[in-house]
Amino acid sequence: MSRQMGDSHRRFLQTMMANGIIDEQGAKALHQHCCETHNTQCAPDRLDDFIDTINLKLQPMFMQIRKGMSEDNGHQYYALVNMVENDVTRMSSDYADNELELFKKTMDLIVGSEDGKASSTDILNSTDSMTTKKLKKSEIEHLLNRLVQDKWLSEKRGEYTLSTRCIIEMEPYIRAMYQDQVKVCHICHTVAFQCQICENPTCGIKIHNPCVARYFKGRTEPRCPACEDFWPHEIPEVRRPRSQSRR
Repeated sequence: MSRQMGDSHRRFLQTMMANGIIDEQGAKALHQHCCETHNTQCAPDRLDDFIDTINLKLQPMFMQIRKGMSEDNGHQYYALVNMVENDVTRMSSDYADNELELFKKTMDLIVGSEDGKASSTDILNSTDSMTTKKLKKSEIEHLLNRLVQDKWLSEKRGEYTLSTRCIIEMEPYIRAMYQDQVKVCHICHTVAFQCQICENPTCGIKIHNPCVARYFKGRTEPRCPACEDFWPHEIPEVRRPRSQSRR
């Protein structure tokens, strides 16, 4: 396949710039649409090669379309990331200093938790130790809604997690900043927040919930892939991508 950047690649990149992140099913559909629009050959199984061509052009700008997994459903996503600014300073043009400080405190709570979540109450209480201008309760609620809308956080029933976009974009920062706290999945070797942990005290490996579902699928007696102790946790079902999935 040609490595030459064409109009189909440019259209794909423009859509990625507008959306920030797109799931694999959406990326495949977009790939086909871009190729059909510009009358170029489309090989559905060569999406990653198509994206590699775009990434070669993005290198001088220190940008990249990077692939990663959603901890929520195990589906693959593509995100346009900044390779230079991989910490919260990338958000400085959209958020005030005290808003960034609260986001950083929210990250601290999520990374330091056992289940990779932070409640709205815990986030609200964390403002007591802010060094910048404190936010009112209504301002905190508005900020959390914005962070969810901008795809930095995800929210379910008042509990917040780092979004797929945030994990893909900020994994280098998370690994460096929280190196003594961060969990890494034994199966896919990326950072893990929503995960199961081996209960053998001499083992204690972590596995993403979706990786657990795939690794133990069909095994009548699941055993830890590291120490071979019985895996006592409930094995979730593998979640199949919908034909029209949304993020």
